[in-house]
Amino acid sequence: MEGKSHRRRVNLDDVIDLRLSSVDKKTKANEHAVRLCNYMDVYNNSFIHADIDFMAATATEREIEKCTLVAGDVIITKDSEKYDDIGVPALVREDVPDLICGYHLAILRPRSTEVDGTYLFYALSADDAQQQFHSYANGVTRFGLRKADIGLVEIPIPPLPEQRAIAHILRTLDDKIELNRRMNETLEEMARALFKSWFIDFDPVRAKMEGHWQRRESLPGMPAELYDLLPDRLVDTELGKIPAGWEVKSLDEIANFRNGLALQKFRPRDNDDRLPVVKIAQLRSGRADSGEWARASIDPACILEDGDVVFSWSGSLLVKIWYGGPAALNQHLFKVTSTQYPKWFYLHCTQSHLHEFQSIAADKATTMGHIKRQHLSEAKCVVPNQILLSAANAIFAEMLSMRTSASFESRMLIDKRDTLLPKLMSGETRVKDVDAFLEKES
Repeated sequence: MEGKSHRRRVNLDDVIDLRLSSVDKKTKANEHAVRLCNYMDVYNNSFIHADIDFMAATATEREIEKCTLVAGDVIITKDSEKYDDIGVPALVREDVPDLICGYHLAILRPRSTEVDGTYLFYALSADDAQQQFHSYANGVTRFGLRKADIGLVEIPIPPLPEQRAIAHILRTLDDKIELNRRMNETLEEMARALFKSWFIDFDPVRAKMEGHWQRRESLPGMPAELYDLLPDRLVDTELGKIPAGWEVKSLDEIANFRNGLALQKFRPRDNDDRLPVVKIAQLRSGRADSGEWARASIDPACILEDGDVVFSWSGSLLVKIWYGGPAALNQHLFKVTSTQYPKWFYLHCTQSHLHEFQSIAADKATTMGHIKRQHLSEAKCVVPNQILLSAANAIFAEMLSMRTSASFESRMLIDKRDTLLPKLMSGETRVKDVDAFLEKES
């Protein structure tokens, strides 16, 4: 790559066909069945692909003709309660049958002779374009973009071959990040399945009770030495029958749930010691990018470090391990810790109660949509003895270590991508011999 700092800029109106969607979530008998790409599908996913669980809906023939998504389209959030949630882009990576763009979104379809779709996505992801979207957002309690204002947003526009080279570089980094994300999802699914089988359904103990010693090899992931440590009978408890010698404990007995702070916002100076604030959205994405800051002198118990288990107890309930670097814990999050039990154990114990907590949070008449301390005491789990936990630790800790390595690599790749993006867009960094580069990478 070589340096140069001049780029021709154009309005979006000059290089795209813009379509605003009005397709709602309703299902009507006289309309055609479709799948709907909604606001949160775009907000939570940089890339739209067939693996996303799109909702079922219906649309008219005219809406289908206008709002069907095709590979290369860029979708942006057009309306939101916060001005800085306006203009969030997502790229449609592949054709998905019957996929329609939903309400509160806009489709930016690139004109193929002017702009490459993947390049357009990255151009709209850059701070320059994002600031323009935010400046055009109109509203007081709810913000929106007018069609005319979207068309006024300017982006840098190098020749098409260079656009494709830039897109390839950035997409290669994102593909590796996505590969790591999917690997971590697979590891998480495997760990949850094993945890449920061993510590909730007690499948190995039941097999042992039935005298199926020969089934040791058929129990997924359980080595013989661990199987041999299991009891061979169940006993009655308040939770029903559990393995002999195991205990029933509440979530707040196996772990400490430390609430975050109602952090006071401040505008930091360059020399201020500060920490980025992590809210539910940042916990979900794994990135401390809320744009809010806390003083680094806050209570150390409210500072997140890599590897901490975090539970959001308000609104969107989830339990995850944080790998986004040092950060300040927002008041709607718990940091979950334990000195007695392995991290994977109290992580999965808490996760196993999420459906129950979601039902509680949905009853806003009594709980205001929040999980209270009493619910942690009322949520029970079955705890094996320390010998069994130590033996199982080798299996679960290895899965956790693999997830940690992939997460750290992704963070490095994200930093690299975010550093390259503005330089490639501005022309400060250029791709040498574009045609040769593309031929080599094709």
